[in-house]
Amino acid sequence: MDELTTPEGFLLRPWLPSDASAVLRAFAPAEMDRQTDRTISGEADALGWIADRTRERDTRTGYSWAVAGEGGEALGCVALNAVNPVHGTGWVSYWTTGAAHGRGVATAGVRALARWAFGPLGLYRLELGHRTDNAASCRVATRSGFTPEGIDRRKLRYGDTRYDVERHARLADDVVNFD
Repeated sequence: MDELTTPEGFLLRPWLPSDASAVLRAFAPAEMDRQTDRTISGEADALGWIADRTRERDTRTGYSWAVAGEGGEALGCVALNAVNPVHGTGWVSYWTTGAAHGRGVATAGVRALARWAFGPLGLYRLELGHRTDNAASCRVATRSGFTPEGIDRRKLRYGDTRYDVERHARLADDVVNFD
């Protein structure tokens, strides 16, 4: 459970305090900053975010990995939360640093996370959602084997604006061409 590898050469590993600068870079754009439950504007905030991911893992309430490249630098994050062992479900999320955009980091990470969730964790259904105006996130979802299921109208609110969310799901017995 500590580390997962991808065929593309990325390593999914637990978050480390030394990843604070990557977390800061990732949450610097306003687009990302509004997607976390707190502002991450300094090293202490980034270390707090990393500590929360460690606590979730330790208590088995969430599983978050840094997706690292060849040099070990965190390029992104994949996470599994809202795990319901009774129903065998979980919620997937992901992000990448600006330098990692377009390199397949999120897709490789989500695929590895799904293999782990369907295998050792024993889940049956994984869900994720993205704003309908986020084409890049939609590509990650579909390239990771997640099928669109519908629109959750006005589900997210950032400031005074509400956004529709497209929900996707992948089942353990879905046939995909990359596993």
